[in-house]
Amino acid sequence: MSIESRLHTGDAEDAGGASRRPRPASAAPSTATAAGRALPRGEAALWDGLSRALLLGVLILAALTFLSYGISTDEEVQHIYGKKLLSYYLSGFQDRSAFHFKDLAYYGGLFDLVTAVIVPFSPFEEYETRHLLCALVGVLGIAGTWRYTRLLAGPRAGFIAAALLSLSGVYYGAMFNNTKDVPFAAGMVWTLYFATRILKQMPRPSRSAVLKFGLVLGMTLAIRVGAVLAGFYLAVAMALHFALVTRQEGHRWALADARRAFLSLWPAIPVAYAIMAVFWPWVVQRPFRNPLEALRVVSHFPIDIQTLFMGELVHSNDPPALYLPVYLAVKLPEAVVIGVGAAVIMAAVWLARGGWRRAGAFTVVRYTPLVLAGFLPILLFVLMRPSVYNGIRHFLFLAPPFVVMAAIAADRLWTLSQHGGRALGQGFAAAMTVVAVVYAWQLGAMHPNQYVYYNHFVGGVRGADGKFELDYWGNSLHEALQELIEYVERENDGHAPPRQYTLTVCGNTLAVRFELPPWLRLVNGIEPDWRKADFFLAFTQVKRCPSLLDGHPILEIAADDVPLSVVKDRRPPRAEIPTE
Repeated sequence: MSIESRLHTGDAEDAGGASRRPRPASAAPSTATAAGRALPRGEAALWDGLSRALLLGVLILAALTFLSYGISTDEEVQHIYGKKLLSYYLSGFQDRSAFHFKDLAYYGGLFDLVTAVIVPFSPFEEYETRHLLCALVGVLGIAGTWRYTRLLAGPRAGFIAAALLSLSGVYYGAMFNNTKDVPFAAGMVWTLYFATRILKQMPRPSRSAVLKFGLVLGMTLAIRVGAVLAGFYLAVAMALHFALVTRQEGHRWALADARRAFLSLWPAIPVAYAIMAVFWPWVVQRPFRNPLEALRVVSHFPIDIQTLFMGELVHSNDPPALYLPVYLAVKLPEAVVIGVGAAVIMAAVWLARGGWRRAGAFTVVRYTPLVLAGFLPILLFVLMRPSVYNGIRHFLFLAPPFVVMAAIAADRLWTLSQHGGRALGQGFAAAMTVVAVVYAWQLGAMHPNQYVYYNHFVGGVRGADGKFELDYWGNSLHEALQELIEYVERENDGHAPPRQYTLTVCGNTLAVRFELPPWLRLVNGIEPDWRKADFFLAFTQVKRCPSLLDGHPILEIAADDVPLSVVKDRRPPRAEIPTE
């Protein structure tokens, strides 16, 4: 029984067996969520059904399209890392090369190790398997966002959150080949969900909630050590809980609740550490020192690259204080940015008007992890200026909390519009539907390069061109190669050409290496062949790339009319051949 329910009903249980003062009725928990009215059971079931249908639809879409995405620049080393971790176990812990492979030891290997185990049994190629698995984890993250929002604000808000995250190009577009940040974002939102379940059950959370929190926390730590933030969010919320108990009941009862909570929660710690150790065995080589070392290194990584910010190249290990806030403001959909602003304003008004007294002071505790998850990393970034690469890819875990805030605000505004009459409520619903359709159309038009999405606050992708990072993964190279293959085969009536051609790539060669047909040979790094290649493929992320070699431009992969990759034909002049 939660502290709110127990105090309201005058539960006499305490450490010393004395009667506990009942809580004033005005502070009792409300049957409605803090975001608005409780939905009738039938309507709640409808929204839950829509949420499940949405998740199924996204799952099917991902399964149908995962082959369209290219291999990202980081995937090769991560995939090798996974193989080395597998070799560590298969060798009876003798092959320790994973602990010395580049800088990968500072990161957990959950996704990479699981992939290495699955690949030999997969019907797809190794990188295709990675992309499918990453997409499935991405959908799991959407499901976690739905469940978390539903827990806080009800089924309708949960559906809105799932829809918003599914329609966010920065998240959906990364679901297929950002195999580090998408799993981490998914894990973080599930830790928030189970942490909130624990808070709702204080001071004696259920064993199920505690063990699931430990399991998810351990899995998330086994991706990136930054998951320690999830434990901090829960600890702060619990401290606030005990402070409220002290204020209402006194120190004696607060200490009794703290004892009960600790006895209930401690199993989560060994569970989390055990899971982390399995998928990140480097940390147990020095159980206390290595996790701290990983946290220190990844916060200020000793690698300096240049990244584009507001039209200027800045150093990744010394980013401007506004780098992250500005990128979030232009990369997240407008509805999310506006929704977060509305959520902050409504929360401030709610607190100022004493809404916490009507809903119960402990309602604030339940929202504490969400507020911390959204804003604390930004504050820490502004103050500490950690290393950052390519926009917000390392901070993708902020997208779900902000989507949750925006969804709760949208749900509340929907309720307020319904209070103004049926027509006003229907108008609000229609407006949200139009926004969703527009976002879906935009992402469809950008397929498979949705991750380069920018909102209209910066003028979309066209407005961001030259000011912010675009195709930093080189994802468009995969599509460009496929179109080049089709182009040459059309010249030969749909058949392979009678001779072998050569190709030079300026960009991530891994994106094309596994897709080359027998008649096309990659000559990167081979002197002087690369300068004499028949075709030249370049991505525009590096501005000098397209002009590195001359040739006749024949193909262009673009998003919002902004070129991401170009292909040049450098073969000797010949009679023009129809391509259609």
